[in-house]
Amino acid sequence: MPNLSLPDSVFEAAAEQFQTPFHLYSEEGIRRRAKLIQKAFAWCPDFEEYFAVKALPNPAILRIMKEEGCGLDCSSETELMLAEALGFRGRDIMFSANAMPDAEFAHAGRLGAIINLDDISHIEILERTAGIPETVCCRYNPGGDFRIGTEIMGNPGEAKYGFMYDQLQEGLLKLKGLGAKRFGLHAFLSSNNTDTAYYPTLAGVLFKAARELSEATRMPVAFVNLSGGVGIPYRPDQAETDILAVGEGVWQVYEKAFPDGGVAVKTELGRWMTGPEGWLVTRAVRHKDTYRHYVGVDACAVNLMRPAMYGAYHHITVCGKRDDPCDHIYDITGCLCENNDKFAIQRPLPEIKEGDLLVIHDTGAHGFSMGYNYNGRLRSAEVLYTKDGTYRLIRRAETPADYFATLDLDPAAEALGVKR
Repeated sequence: MPNLSLPDSVFEAAAEQFQTPFHLYSEEGIRRRAKLIQKAFAWCPDFEEYFAVKALPNPAILRIMKEEGCGLDCSSETELMLAEALGFRGRDIMFSANAMPDAEFAHAGRLGAIINLDDISHIEILERTAGIPETVCCRYNPGGDFRIGTEIMGNPGEAKYGFMYDQLQEGLLKLKGLGAKRFGLHAFLSSNNTDTAYYPTLAGVLFKAARELSEATRMPVAFVNLSGGVGIPYRPDQAETDILAVGEGVWQVYEKAFPDGGVAVKTELGRWMTGPEGWLVTRAVRHKDTYRHYVGVDACAVNLMRPAMYGAYHHITVCGKRDDPCDHIYDITGCLCENNDKFAIQRPLPEIKEGDLLVIHDTGAHGFSMGYNYNGRLRSAEVLYTKDGTYRLIRRAETPADYFATLDLDPAAEALGVKR
C-alpha cells in the first residue's frame, strides 16, 4: 500500500519552512531501498543497480545512489552531464540509446559508458562516433505478447525499442568483426509490474536468448540487464513487491541457465527505488460545488502529470485527518485550463477545508521529472527530508525569470525582467 511511514508532523513542519506545493523525499527511505536491492541480488558477485535518472534527476538524490554503490542509467546528454558532474564514469553509467543524436553517442563514449544499442543501424553510428568497445550491449525485443502464466503483461511487438532476434545475431557478429569481445543483453517488457514473477520470467527469456546468441556467435556473455519495470503499490489494497523474493526467483533461474556462473546481472530500477519515498505536498485553496464537489489545490499537473496523462491513481491523505472518516466525495483539481488536471476523481476523503494540507503519495519517481510549463505555470521546489530529521532544499521553485529566460533574444525580454 502507499507509504505511510512519515507522520503528518513531518509534512506540516516542512510546509512551515517551504511554500507549497513542493515534492518531499525521504533520504532514509531511499537509502533503505538501495540497500535492499543490493541484498536481493547479493548472490551475484558483479551485480549493479543502475538507477534510472529519468525517474528523479536531482544531484542530491544521485549522490545518495553513488554513496550506496549504484550506477546510473542515462538516456540523454543532460543526464550524461549530470552523471559526469557527480563523478560517475565508465561501467557505472549505462547509456540506453534509441533515436539519439550522434553527439550523445560520442559523449557516452568519452565517459567510457556502457552504450546499450537499440537497433542494428546503431552499430555504424557507434563505430563512427565512439568506437567499438570490447564489451557491447544490445537491447532485445522478442515481439509478440509478454506473459506471466496466462496473463499478458506487455506487448513488446508494439514497442519502438530493441533488436529482433535475427538482427541480434547478425549485429553481434558484425560487432565481433569490429573488435567487440563480449556482449550484454537488455530488455524491458513490462511497466510497473508488482508480480514477483516478473523479473524471474524476464530473466528466463533473456538468459535463454543470451546463451543461444553466445553459442551462435562464439562471444561470451558479460552480463544480462533486467532493466526496470518492477512496480510499486499505488493503491491501498495493493501489496508491496517483495524484492527479496524477486531476487531469489532470478537466482533460481540463473543457476539453471548459467550453472558455472560468470555472467553478471544488472538492473535499472527507478520507480521501485524512489517512487514510494516521495510526496507532493499541496494546500487546499478553493472549493467549488456544482455537479460535483471540487477542491482546488495550489499544485497542478505541472507538478505531477501522471494522473492527467495516464489516469493514474495516487493516494491522498489530509494532514491531521488520517483517522477521520472518508465521508466526503471530491474531485481534487489544479488550476490549469485542462479538464484532465485532476489528482483524484470522485475520491472518498475526510472533509477538506481551505488551508488544509494535502499529501499526494508515491511521487518520488516520474513526478517532478515529468513536469512542464503549460499555461506558464512554474515547477515547484524539491525538498530532502534528511536522515537526521532536518529539511534541505535541493531544488528551488521556478520563478517567472526562469520561464522567460529563453526569450532573451526578444525585445520584450528586458520588460519581462530577463537579463540580456
